[in-house]
Amino acid sequence: MMNNTYLIREAKAWIKRKQGPDEIIRIVPGTDNGGAVLSYELFTAFDEVPDYLGRILFDTKGYWIYDGETLSVAEQEQVAKFIINYTETL
Repeated sequence: MMNNTYLIREAKAWIKRKQGPDEIIRIVPGTDNGGAVLSYELFTAFDEVPDYLGRILFDTKGYWIYDGETLSVAEQEQVAKFIINYTETL
């Protein structure tokens, strides 16, 4: 069982990029999140037809892996930290 609280509904995150302009991305929890792995689909946030940026998967111990080719390692870490530390404000 996962010890951390993770993102449970769609959210937007600010990604600081080394190359090119910073960007807001949309993070959507995967539909198959009932098992041992949580997955999150990543998209551009405000495009009429959003670009798919890949997905990030978390195992039961909180380890994550990025499945995609668009984000750098630093950007992947930003997304992972956002998901792990996400708290919804009321």
